[in-house]
Amino acid sequence: MASSIAHSHFALPCNLPNHYVLRNSHLNPTLEIPKFPQKPIRTPSLREVCKQASLKQAFQILTRLFVDQKSLPFCPEEAYSSVLELCASKKALSHGQQVHAHTIKSLPVCESVFLSTRLLFMYGKCGSLSSAEKIFDRMSGRTIFTWNAMIGAYVSNEEPFGALNLYSEMRASGVPLDSCTFPCILKACGTRNNLCCGTEIHGLAVKWGYDSIVFVANSLIAMYAKCGDLEGARQLFVGMTGKDDIVSWNSIISAYAANGQSVEALERFREMQKVGLAMNTYSFVAALQACDDSVVVKLGMEIHAAILRASRDIDVYLANALITMYARCGKMIEAARIFCAMKNKDYISWNTLLSGFVQNGLYEEALKFFHYMRDSGIKTDQVSLVNVIAVSGRMGNLLEGMELHAYAIKSGFDLDLQVGNTLVDMYAKCGNVNYMCRAFDRMLDKDFVSWTTIVAGYSQSKLYFGALELFLKVQMEGIWVDAMMIASILLACGGLKNISYIKEIHAFILRRGLSDLGLQNSMVTVYGECEHIEYAKRMFGFIQTKDIVSWTSLITCYLHNGLANEALELVCFMKETNVEPDSIALVSILSGAASLSALKKGKEVHGFLIRKGFTLEGSLANSLVDMYAHCGALENSWQGSIDIFNRMKEENIVPDHITFLVVLYACSHSGLIDEGQNFLEVMRREYDLEPWPEHYACLVDLLGRANRLEEAYQFVELMQIEPAAEVWCALLGACQVHSNKELGQIAARKLLELGPDNPGNYVLVSNVFAASQRWKDVEDVRVRMKESGLKKNPGCSWVEVGKKVHSFKARDKSHPQSDEIYNKLAQITDRLKREGDYVAQTKYVLHNVGEEQKAQILYGHGERLAIAYALLGTSDRACIRVTKNLRICGDCHTFCKLFSKLFERKLVMVANGSLIVFARYKERLVPLPSIQLHRHAMQILGLLLVNDNGSTAKCIRKHHLIKFLLMAVKDFNPDSGDSAYTMGIVDLLLECGIVI
Repeated sequence: MASSIAHSHFALPCNLPNHYVLRNSHLNPTLEIPKFPQKPIRTPSLREVCKQASLKQAFQILTRLFVDQKSLPFCPEEAYSSVLELCASKKALSHGQQVHAHTIKSLPVCESVFLSTRLLFMYGKCGSLSSAEKIFDRMSGRTIFTWNAMIGAYVSNEEPFGALNLYSEMRASGVPLDSCTFPCILKACGTRNNLCCGTEIHGLAVKWGYDSIVFVANSLIAMYAKCGDLEGARQLFVGMTGKDDIVSWNSIISAYAANGQSVEALERFREMQKVGLAMNTYSFVAALQACDDSVVVKLGMEIHAAILRASRDIDVYLANALITMYARCGKMIEAARIFCAMKNKDYISWNTLLSGFVQNGLYEEALKFFHYMRDSGIKTDQVSLVNVIAVSGRMGNLLEGMELHAYAIKSGFDLDLQVGNTLVDMYAKCGNVNYMCRAFDRMLDKDFVSWTTIVAGYSQSKLYFGALELFLKVQMEGIWVDAMMIASILLACGGLKNISYIKEIHAFILRRGLSDLGLQNSMVTVYGECEHIEYAKRMFGFIQTKDIVSWTSLITCYLHNGLANEALELVCFMKETNVEPDSIALVSILSGAASLSALKKGKEVHGFLIRKGFTLEGSLANSLVDMYAHCGALENSWQGSIDIFNRMKEENIVPDHITFLVVLYACSHSGLIDEGQNFLEVMRREYDLEPWPEHYACLVDLLGRANRLEEAYQFVELMQIEPAAEVWCALLGACQVHSNKELGQIAARKLLELGPDNPGNYVLVSNVFAASQRWKDVEDVRVRMKESGLKKNPGCSWVEVGKKVHSFKARDKSHPQSDEIYNKLAQITDRLKREGDYVAQTKYVLHNVGEEQKAQILYGHGERLAIAYALLGTSDRACIRVTKNLRICGDCHTFCKLFSKLFERKLVMVANGSLIVFARYKERLVPLPSIQLHRHAMQILGLLLVNDNGSTAKCIRKHHLIKFLLMAVKDFNPDSGDSAYTMGIVDLLLECGIVI
């Protein structure tokens, strides 16, 4: 690099004109410039030194030539040309500027087209595009070499627009193209994805016979590949007369790899091996580019082995490609091992490993590695900063992000476009909108990525109107709108739940022709979020090639709108199209199975996870546990939540808001009043966490379940924050259960004030008034609800029979087996009346009708129909799982308990998110092996104690079940390794006051 060479030893004097003056280019003059002889004499020694790439020695020889010109005459243009070419290859801009200054004083540059072209070429290679443009504009005459050098300068400085514009000017001037013009202009076409222009240039190459030249054909292959036309690239390669050029093979392999066709790329690599060509570094790099995921990582390792066999010394370029390959495949240990084994590392090596940590979600390691880079004296650049700033955003680490921002300012990189865009994104992800806006306003240059990032930041921060205002500004200023910006605007429209805005954006997408697959999937999602199922289904139907995201979007749409049964049916259609679910889709499917208590479907998904080797962690593991819990397959789950919390404390794991929410929810369902109050106090006192409204609601629900309503009301009144709708809803529900009319009216009034847009609140208030026979107030609430444009969600129950989930509404007769179902229900009801003294509790019918009609309404509830159908379609003693989207009434609760007892069926009910397990078996002894007997005893006792709110513990001594449990303890063999079960039974029996 130029910066590594001291200027003072061989700087040349200069007096640049104003338009060529460049900072620090005229320091330390060391010689006077004598007059040159008119007759030039050639000197090969300088050319030979320049070929050896010795910049210092070349300047020393050039200085000696000027001093000893009488004894050693030379050609100044040739000497300057050789040194300028060396400066270009070294990207030694400051030295090239000194040579330029020297030529201005010694030669009439404007008359020397050859030397001006050399200067133009040097400036282009050294990244000084403005200087190259000035030389080009001031040239009185230009050759084809001049035009090619200027086009090449634009391309090498990533200005494809300038290259294409200059090409058009060149054609308009009638300058004929040569073979060297094509590679540069084709590269510009590929960079801009301008297939039309590239095809036109291909036609000119064919017309003038340049397409047969190998390097032109290779440039054409690369252009078609970058423009996504793999077929065009393939046809060019197949049509090439000679297949002995290694560059051609490398080009076609890279073409396939760059377009995601890994298998085809590796097949070409194997063909090249069969041809017998000697592969070079670029061949291996091209093949490694195709190994971009865990599926082909084995092939990548084979290529690595082939590289080691070919040469024990791996150059930097190839080592960097190996690091990239392993990082893409998630093999960061191997990537780090190669990095550590490298003798010479460039900045690309460091940045590649850093990017690998980021891509694989190893954020802590990425930050540590960045600090290690700085401590090791490695000069970080924009790429390094972009990676670690992005890490701070993904971690939500605002402090780290601000420190990196300060470092960027100190290093002078904060005004870089890509760094600025990443800073805006980082502050958005950290939730600091003010800093996000400041970072955006500070940017000197903004591209469409900048605007897309700030719009996405507003949407992610739920400042939806701000996002829409920015979008309007973008359109007014004529800034390019891409699909990512539209996706952010759709997020804002979905957040506002404004169907009109969504339709406007949809029309905008159609007008602009932006309707790619990603946007179509987003449209399905936002229509679903706004509860417009038909629009979502129609949009889904328009998608020609549906990927897993498309199917997941519609499944999530169904789940969001309470159509879990339809969501599971859609999964079956997805399987028929051979689309396999990913982890995100599986989370949605498990959520659907949980909401319907569809245990068989949930177990199918669990089996699929195991077969496909999914890692059960994060949201996937949580969804799996949640599914089993909702299906009633995790007995003792509430107490287990509290036990896990205690273990977290022992292991010094700091809980967050969600942790305490789960624990309080567990206390609420287990009746642990003192523990719940203690957890809320611990949350505030020990962990300095301010409770959310949901935490307060859990504690109110806990007190309400225990019929401590006055205490619950006092707790609400003394809350440190304004009680939210959730809190009053919990209190109102408890008042309804325990018939506290006075407190119920207070809670109802507050609830409607705070949650006027929730139809469930109106229904709950209406039920409270109906229980008090206040029919006028009931009518007023219903009228108010209607005037607000709200509708009550109809009650619906689901039951899984066979491999299908069946749905039932109240008094539903749409099922094909409706007659059989009602007959079975009549038989069940008659038996409950005869053997269980069942009497319909009509007080739970909140309609102003007669007693007989109220009884008929109760008999037709959807959950009873579901139970009857399950009894028809399931084997004896099989567990029945029913899900309902609303709470079950008190009469249905009694019905379910009697049914479970008399029909000896375990019945799991999930009603409005609450799990109720009915398991009242008749006492009887079953001869089982001791260890299995013991386990069943443990499960039964735990189930009875946990799911009966303590009532079973009071009367458990009266049951022969105790004998059954004692037999299990006595017959159990401690040597079997399950002594923990025995001790668990003993502890439970002692808690019940039973002495063994």
